[in-house]
Amino acid sequence: MERYNFIGIDVDVITYDRLFAKCHEWLQNKADRSKHISCVNVNCVVESHLNPEIKSIFSKADISGPDSMPFVYWMRWLTGQPCDRLYAPDIILNLCKVAVQRNYRLYLYGGAEGVPEAMQQFLETQFPGVNIVGAYSPPFRPLTAEEDAALCAEINRLQPDFIIVGLGSPKQDRWIQDHLTKIPGTIMIASGAAFDFFSNRITQAPYWIQRSGFEWLFRLTQDPKRLWKRYTLYNLVFVWNFLLQVLRLKRFDHLPASQSH
Repeated sequence: MERYNFIGIDVDVITYDRLFAKCHEWLQNKADRSKHISCVNVNCVVESHLNPEIKSIFSKADISGPDSMPFVYWMRWLTGQPCDRLYAPDIILNLCKVAVQRNYRLYLYGGAEGVPEAMQQFLETQFPGVNIVGAYSPPFRPLTAEEDAALCAEINRLQPDFIIVGLGSPKQDRWIQDHLTKIPGTIMIASGAAFDFFSNRITQAPYWIQRSGFEWLFRLTQDPKRLWKRYTLYNLVFVWNFLLQVLRLKRFDHLPASQSH
């Protein structure tokens, strides 16, 4: 699979057809460790640039999808290959269509109290027959070892094919990496704000704004106090470093990719 390095993080040139073909291939071996699908945007790249521990987490993902239209446009132009935006809400909607056809089992993990249940109700209404086998909102604090063991036992009992994880970035990707062997045989998808969108806690940007590359500005106007740093300072850090990279004035090494690529 072709990849492009954005200031130290490799991002896959991928389409939804290729994504779900790969998922189907992985699910043929339910005894293997689980797989990690991350959605990489400017915020993820900059946090990885500033923090080696976060960089290690994103670099270990089995698929790192471009969750940024500028990333998608750049990779299409540079590689000449088709590439889709792996935007968590769209991944979930596309997954539900495939899940109904192939009888995949889904589990929802994340969100505030009541949110995963509301998201489950929304998805079951939109996709009659979709098989969501469980939904759980974890406490804000870290789980104790006993609580985590009980959670893993319950999820393993339910045997989902996909676990949709919505804990916010990078917490959700860290959780996934920590549970790849504790909960084997699944595909775990880092899903960020999708839980809030599908439970109507947050208004999702109109489709035309999503495609324009300015969804970040729409979200900034909704929650400026929380998001100003991510969508102002981090954007500037990315643009400056990416310019240095493109002009070959600075080299950004990446960590070894997952062996699943």
